[in-house]
Amino acid sequence: MKKFNIKKGDTVYVNAGNDKGKTGKVLEVLRDKDRVIVEGVNMVSKHTKPNSKAPQGGILKQEAGIHISNVQLMDAAGKPTKVAHKVVDGKKVRIAKTTGEEIK
Repeated sequence: MKKFNIKKGDTVYVNAGNDKGKTGKVLEVLRDKDRVIVEGVNMVSKHTKPNSKAPQGGILKQEAGIHISNVQLMDAAGKPTKVAHKVVDGKKVRIAKTTGEEIK
């Protein structure tokens, strides 16, 4: 299984693509495709037929995946950072390289 520094619920900065400069919360990590789905980033139009969920049908806007190399984790100060790992009290934790603080 591939290991990434980004997890569901993290705040990330988009550093490449049409949405460059935006930030958002990670909704899902797709490990098999090396992609993440970020709230409000890479919005696409999906055409749907009427069904029980959407009785009207029509065009829905939803987030699509963005490659994990195009996002960077945000530290507590709100700046993009690289991630280091450190063992603290027998647990492996993520450390922000910019501030040296633990990423929660």
